[in-house]
This record gives sequence, C-alpha cells and structure tokens, in this order.
Amino acid sequence: MQLTQHADYALRTLIALGVARPRKLTVAEISEAYGISRNHLVKVVVRLAERGYLETLRGKGGGIRLAREPAQICIGDVVRQMEPELGVVECLRENGAQCAIVPACRLKGLLVQATASFLGVLDAYTLEDLLQQQRVPLGRLLGIPVGVTNA
Repeated sequence: MQLTQHADYALRTLIALGVARPRKLTVAEISEAYGISRNHLVKVVVRLAERGYLETLRGKGGGIRLAREPAQICIGDVVRQMEPELGVVECLRENGAQCAIVPACRLKGLLVQATASFLGVLDAYTLEDLLQQQRVPLGRLLGIPVGVTNA
C-alpha cells in the first residue's frame, strides 16, 4: 500500500501545525520546512480546511492553524479523507477493471482485509500521539518555533 503525496503532505502539515500550536504558520513556512511544493501544499491545506482540520486566516497576520485539538485528529480518518482511492489493486478500486479470475480469486478478500488492518492501526493513533514528547525535536528539525500549550 502506498499513500499519495496528497495524504503525505496532509499528515506533514498537521504535524507542523501541531508543533507550532497555538501559533499560526503560513503555507510558505510549512513548504520551506519540508522542502515541498508550495502550490501542491495549498491544495492540501484547502482540503484539510474543508474537512474541518484547519482554520485559515486571511490578510495581514494571517496563516493557518489547527481547528481541533491534536487528540481529536485521528490519523486513520485523515488518511481516509485525503486518499482518493485505497484500493491496492484494480479490482478493489471504484470502477476498476474486471480481472479474468475474479470469480475464483481469493486474493481480493485478503487485500480488503489487509487494507482494513492498515487503517485499523492508523485509527489507533491521533495527532497528539505523534507529537507526544516530540514537539521540540520536530520543531528543531523543521526550523519551526515550538508553540506553548497547556498540554
């Protein structure tokens, strides 16, 4: 199974914002911290905001910040919402081509089960779990000042 760049950038964005929390960051700051495309990151931020993960603030002093507490952001949910297709083979994809062996194939069932297990592991973790005791090291690596929180 492979996540798309879109899902990867979404998770990275949430981590960066979790490190900076409660401070705002700009797309440019996150893009520079990770060395990733600003244009692609803008699309990711828009989608995360549409799904209620981010709050976007325009104008002077604008930026983006988490719209939820890190403990309320389930990693499995983020992946499901950011990934257009989780089917690892054609027969699992929506409108996927029909394989000649579908009537006798047991592989499809195994792959459905494997995908469910993959998502099940991600469902067991929140953004808070990823940040726990790692905010300072992550901030250093990203060059992002660590925000001060009560957590």
